Amino acid sequence: MKETDFARYLTQFLAVYLPGQRGMKRNSQISYRDAFSLVLEYSRDCEKIPPDKLCISHVDRDFVLRFLAWLEESRHCKAATRNQRLAAIHSFFSFLIVEAPQYIEQAQKVLAIPMKKTERPPLMYLPLDAVKGLLEQPDRKTAHGRRDAVRMSLLYDTGARVQELIDLKIGDISLNETVTVTLTGKGGKSRIVPVMKPTGELLKQYIKNAGLNAPVYNANYLFTNRSNKPLTRAGVTDILKKYARSAQSNGVADISDEITPHWLRHSKAMHLLQAGVNLVYIRDLLGHADISTTEIYARADEKMKRKALMEAYDSPANEELPSWKKDKDLLDWLKSL
Repeated sequence: MKETDFARYLTQFLAVYLPGQRGMKRNSQISYRDAFSLVLEYSRDCEKIPPDKLCISHVDRDFVLRFLAWLEESRHCKAATRNQRLAAIHSFFSFLIVEAPQYIEQAQKVLAIPMKKTERPPLMYLPLDAVKGLLEQPDRKTAHGRRDAVRMSLLYDTGARVQELIDLKIGDISLNETVTVTLTGKGGKSRIVPVMKPTGELLKQYIKNAGLNAPVYNANYLFTNRSNKPLTRAGVTDILKKYARSAQSNGVADISDEITPHWLRHSKAMHLLQAGVNLVYIRDLLGHADISTTEIYARADEKMKRKALMEAYDSPANEELPSWKKDKDLLDWLKSL
């Protein structure tokens, strides 16, 4: 079977460029792979071009637009999912401009396809009392409870993404007087995050009790499941939901069993902001590439303050307010400006 140029460049993009040059995490690689699986499915079923016959010349702007319409109309994908698939295609054509400059005009036309506007989901986070109540739920008299307490405390205290927690290894923990954790985030970028003293003590005790404090274990994952394999996203979420239900039954307010690990990340950022910590430091803690991403917390905090003020005072809408138009002194002052 003759190899097509699309097959050659797509293989290089997925197998070499994304993991090697972009340093993309496994889950993101899988997402990009799935996007192109759908492109090939669409090509076969709708364009009547078998995957092994698909060439780059086929995948022009019109082809991509028809593919995106198919996602929304036939597969009933929402705009956010459509944008994810388009992001993978954009990334491939950006790669193609460098690797195969003869396709630069075609690539630029594909790259000009815009993302669809989507509504930003509400920022979900917990008040400080709710976080405290959640972290008090594990039974620390048992090994299982202590392990869950460490997981949740570390997730909140470091503001880690769930994948960053899953990827933690013993060698990423520095058990000095101030305990620090090295988190590796998107694009393989690492950051060192200090943890609060109570979380540090929990972490030290956990590593000691697990017998993992010798250098030989540095490459071992910090947290594993019953099969001694790394945790999964679903596994971490299930742990949180279990203790959220426990917290609800114990009367902890402002907590929901719809909680996800990202709620704790958001909660940490909001609590730091409310404590007066500069956005730049919060950005560095969370590992954001740009401070504009971190500013969502400032905007959410402003909305929260505005709502609290409106609820704290009765509306003066029904009161007769003096008209500024009748205030001659004020009018004269405005005219003098």
